Amino acid sequence: MDVRLLEATSDPERLVCQAARNDYMEPYVGETPFEEVMSGIEGETLAEKKETLIGRLLGQGHFGPFEHPHATFAIKGVSRSCMAQLTRHRHVSFDVQSMRYVSFDEVDPADVREGEMVVVPPSASDPDWIGRNQKTGAVDEATAERREQVFRDTIQRAFESYQDLLEMGMPPEDARYVLPIGSKTNIVMSMNARMLMHVADMRAAGDAQWEIREMTEQVLQLAAEWCPATFEYYSEHLKGRKNRLAP
Repeated sequence: MDVRLLEATSDPERLVCQAARNDYMEPYVGETPFEEVMSGIEGETLAEKKETLIGRLLGQGHFGPFEHPHATFAIKGVSRSCMAQLTRHRHVSFDVQSMRYVSFDEVDPADVREGEMVVVPPSASDPDWIGRNQKTGAVDEATAERREQVFRDTIQRAFESYQDLLEMGMPPEDARYVLPIGSKTNIVMSMNARMLMHVADMRAAGDAQWEIREMTEQVLQLAAEWCPATFEYYSEHLKGRKNRLAP
């Protein structure tokens, strides 16, 4: 899995502050210097003032201003299962690698077994792995080895069957039906900063599945570089709360 920031609003926290201050000032924010916009906010520097205001907004639950900055992420190598969970967030925009137009007709079976084409869950090889809705997932080493072999044999057969169907003239859009839900795909997604916090509330939570949780943590790391004051406050004060942020 690889997650990268493709494009994002420049100086997003300045934009958040301008939008928030617009609600409470008489002058037109479009014609007012930013220093004047931030007058009256505690802090010696503009950076400190932005941090103060952003903390106040998040602490009071005033999330509207965080809908203005947007970011676009590229995500490589997540499963179709993870993609299905992620695309349930209807306020996020997605483009997903198509299996109608992208065929995998020259895939090496060895690459399939090694997880190049399919995400291999930890439970396939970890005898102590415990998933959701399991009181215990522990098995003996022999069972764990058989479990991993069954998993890898199954996905290899699926891709071999897929390639056979392509050779028999079946279109990729139909041959793909035999591929497992763990097949890897690439995604481009765009969202505003408020929605990113909502997604993190849902998908970085302890009850989220391991793969989408890992993906979301990578997104949050990039978000912390893009909107440092916002996501530092989020990580320290809001992440993991019981009352999750509504979209």
